[in-house]
Amino acid sequence: MLDRFVRCIRLLSCVAVLAASVGANAQDFPNRPIHLIVPVPPGGGVDLLSRAIGQKISTSMGVPVVIENKPGASAVVGTEALARSAPDGYTIMMGYSAHATNPLFTPNLPYDTQKDFTPIVFVGYIPLILVTPADSGIRSVTDIIREAKAKPGQMQYASGGAGAGAHLSGELLKYLANIDLVHVPYKGNAPALNDVIGGHVPMMFDTITTALPHVKSGKLRALAVTSTRRSPLAPDVPTMIEAGLPNFEISAWYMVLGPKGMPSGVVQRLNSEINKAVQDPEIRAQLGSQGVDFVGGTPQDATAFLNSEIERWAKVVKATGMKGN
Repeated sequence: MLDRFVRCIRLLSCVAVLAASVGANAQDFPNRPIHLIVPVPPGGGVDLLSRAIGQKISTSMGVPVVIENKPGASAVVGTEALARSAPDGYTIMMGYSAHATNPLFTPNLPYDTQKDFTPIVFVGYIPLILVTPADSGIRSVTDIIREAKAKPGQMQYASGGAGAGAHLSGELLKYLANIDLVHVPYKGNAPALNDVIGGHVPMMFDTITTALPHVKSGKLRALAVTSTRRSPLAPDVPTMIEAGLPNFEISAWYMVLGPKGMPSGVVQRLNSEINKAVQDPEIRAQLGSQGVDFVGGTPQDATAFLNSEIERWAKVVKATGMKGN
């Protein structure tokens, strides 16, 4: 009986020490640099948003936020690195739309999308815009459909990788317009857009943030936006719905994620700091003027949104027969 009592005391002591350690870690967080994985190359919308938010939380938390671009395999490379990192809050990632669709397009993922991560905060979303080279003969969505039907299986569209908003938009266009387009995936939106500007690929759905400056400079022509209403940034550009494709609505979204098993205090601290960043007038002016709609909210809100996106696209992929390449 005495031995059992002693063992219980030791067990309770260990639990108390562990709880105190976790509490201290959360209180002490952060005391060294935070690494923010960006699973795409520099220059795209995910990268720009990550750098802006990283700079803000670095200032408010008093530690450097190191941006680590880890592109490849439609964000799988960077996401696997996150899944393998310590759950201490010092490695986080700016996830985006492909995070919800990779399980649908990539067999044998090296992680479980819904079990191996901690959603921290839903940052926001950006509508996409369909663009072609400025010197292209394509001047409308109708022109794309007409040319694709005249040359089935020959017309291409670029994207930053399978499962990203650009890819989903292209596949949705194929399905709703009943045309045959060829998907040309890149290791991120920035190199894909560069090839569209150079005339190597005839069209692309890109975030309005990164594509619109090229439209204004005369390098690209804008055909339509993927939101349900016209963007105030491009009021003369019709929606895909106006262009004759009902139910065509897609936005690129962004969410900060951590690995599973993070202490709740650390998650709450990061959530609070990132929420403050997305409410910052400077960021809202800088990125809001480029089309970003900020959301914010709790980790529970982020989890619910991610699960709803996974469910939504599972139904769309099943209905349309979308492929991951």
